[in-house]
Amino acid sequence: MTSPIDHHRIKVIHVNADRCTGCRSCEMACSAFHAEPRYSSLNTARARIRVFVDEVNDVYLPIRGGHYTQAECNGRNRFQIEKKAFNECVFCRAVCSSRSWFKDPDSGLPLLCDMCEDTPPLAVPMCVQACKFGALTYVELKDQGRKKMPQSDDVITGIEALADRHGLQKVVETISKMMKSNS
Repeated sequence: MTSPIDHHRIKVIHVNADRCTGCRSCEMACSAFHAEPRYSSLNTARARIRVFVDEVNDVYLPIRGGHYTQAECNGRNRFQIEKKAFNECVFCRAVCSSRSWFKDPDSGLPLLCDMCEDTPPLAVPMCVQACKFGALTYVELKDQGRKKMPQSDDVITGIEALADRHGLQKVVETISKMMKSNS
């Protein structure tokens, strides 16, 4: 049996690292948009985008929060930028146990970039709107058609991983708090 071909548009936040100044306005806009209630606070520890900053070498790179992974990766490759070596972990989008990026500072839950597609979705994500230097742009690409792959139940996997790490009771309490704040 063949999988159906999925033709649709893919929305992408494109990063032009050469234009990033390290101002972190993308982090501030993201954290304000995702605050509860919306725009009520500014805490970049809750941003779903972070700017890697190396002022000595004038390297600035916005990185969006990716999916949760239960284990650290084994790859510890090094990248060379402007004659400076960086560990690949610096540029990784995954939420893992080896660093604190993209984790809610109170609950420890992963902060995944949703491209501001909340209800109602924004036409352009907040980080892109806040970037006045053109380091972040929002583009729609036409998908050339890929076979749809069956997906595992990521939600159950994520909740099980959080329960293993923080305990089921804390996860249940956090979800309960989230449900109350959304109603």
